[in-house]
Amino acid sequence: MQEESLKGNGVEVTTDPKDDYDVVHINTIFPSDYFMAKKAKKCGKKVVYHAHSTKEDFQNSFTGSNLIAPLFKKWIMKCYQTGDLILTPTNYSKSLLEGYGIKNQIEVISNGVDTTLFQKNMLVREKFRNKYGFKNTDKIVMSVGLYFERKGILDFVELAKQMPEYQFVWFGYTPDSQIPKKIREAVHTKLPNLKFTGYLPKEELQMAYSSCDLFFFPSYEETEGIVVLEALASQIPVLLRDIPVYSDWLEENRDVYKGRDNQEFKERIEEILERKIPTLTLNGLERARERDVSHQAEILNRYYERLATV
Repeated sequence: MQEESLKGNGVEVTTDPKDDYDVVHINTIFPSDYFMAKKAKKCGKKVVYHAHSTKEDFQNSFTGSNLIAPLFKKWIMKCYQTGDLILTPTNYSKSLLEGYGIKNQIEVISNGVDTTLFQKNMLVREKFRNKYGFKNTDKIVMSVGLYFERKGILDFVELAKQMPEYQFVWFGYTPDSQIPKKIREAVHTKLPNLKFTGYLPKEELQMAYSSCDLFFFPSYEETEGIVVLEALASQIPVLLRDIPVYSDWLEENRDVYKGRDNQEFKERIEEILERKIPTLTLNGLERARERDVSHQAEILNRYYERLATV
């Protein structure tokens, strides 16, 4: 998406490291990426390092992640500090990086969402529901993500138990071998109103947002939450955990609803699905449009131009 948007803004882009370039933009933190950044700097090229990951959102993910989180933090710092410019999705993630002691220039730019792809489409609702065994009258609470404790998956399952009158469906997948026992048990919970569908292709995920009645994202830690942007663009009501990453761009009771614990979530879910409170979807759509990928590409291009002329 980043590459397509940049090309649409007239930026020459190559994915071949052997080609000539002015700026290298690195999005991942593998050893090969670190060495590519070091090589680029040695050749006098400018490096933009995109900081998508933090120690905080690595914790409570894969089996053993909490044990190696301190080492993970040291590694990502080593990677990010090769950047002439570090980009990160939110003011919250920027504050985490600064808290690590990183002194490089850090700027905030949203991951963005393609609002031409993710948009409300009620024509797919019946087809999607039939495929996944839902009735037209079902009220469906959806979430999207890997099977991580950090994503709030245990709370999602618990609320499905407490609210049998509603359908709960989680889209996403992580192999059992990579997740702790309590998460495996949660994912294999047998309830008539709970489904874990596994991975969904982008086209079906677009349909899911238009076919369900509430996007519930109880994640405890995010650097932005791309699926939140997708849900906002798709005009489905959104219920989030009240965590710092959303505080300066998603206002509670204006753009989205927020909860602090399962009791609050339970109350909000019932109020939203029974239409006791406004959907807020038009305001949510405006927040998504502000973060459309085409706009983010313009911002990114300005950063490139500034770096290339230094």
